Amino acid sequence: MPIADALPDLKRKLQFFPVENKNPSKLTQTQIQQFNQKGYICPLDVFSESEITQHRVYFNRLMEKVLADGGNSYSINGWHTRCAGIHDLITEDRILDYVQDLLGENLICWGTHYFCKLPGEDKQVSWHQDASYWPLSPSKTVTVWLAIDDTSIENGAMTVIPKSHLHGQIAFERSTAEEKNVLSQTVLEPQQYGDTPVHFEMKAGQMSLHSDLLLHGSEPNTSDRRRCGLTMRFVPPDVHAANNWNQRAIIARGSDPNGHWVHNPRPNEEAFS
Repeated sequence: MPIADALPDLKRKLQFFPVENKNPSKLTQTQIQQFNQKGYICPLDVFSESEITQHRVYFNRLMEKVLADGGNSYSINGWHTRCAGIHDLITEDRILDYVQDLLGENLICWGTHYFCKLPGEDKQVSWHQDASYWPLSPSKTVTVWLAIDDTSIENGAMTVIPKSHLHGQIAFERSTAEEKNVLSQTVLEPQQYGDTPVHFEMKAGQMSLHSDLLLHGSEPNTSDRRRCGLTMRFVPPDVHAANNWNQRAIIARGSDPNGHWVHNPRPNEEAFS
């Protein structure tokens, strides 16, 4: 039976809030209009080839530690409070300039997660809305997806349903074991909620932005190339976090006038030190 709300007791406000910005500093008005109408912007240039190569080497060191400790390629989740390298990406001006045009001058990063699909991997990410998983209200999270590797249809690029963010909360079912879903929710027949699916094919060093209500997913990596991306989740300070989800935040730019979000300082060490 379809589930209407994953966290009904929280009485979250799950709806899209259109961006109103007459003087963006980085994005164009056309890009902001696309975000409002379709729920995403992709691709956006951030890092040079040499810069993203340095971060790829950094990620490889993190992955070596994770695998040595018995984890897998999806285990680096929420490490922004323990890894200076991830913290530095969260606070990178070239990224924040894009996000600020959508959310305003005060930016809170509450979460990060590397989604790394190894060559030939049979796992997928089933169709879902991010906001459905999170105890946050109102639903104003904008996700940055930074390509660490080149992404293509062949190696399992993220795919979105344009305009699906305009439907609010969409009912889902619990994923079956047969799906081999990295997550746990599945929205059935996603194309009824928007336009033709769009694949986020990007060069390493580029990024995308998407609404937390946008339906998206990704197919298994059938290629011989890895596909890794880092998600960074940003909100304005008027978003409230239940279940102690405010404890691992970083005030990436500006301030939190209400003091709700706990600001964690830049780590002094790396997880692999």
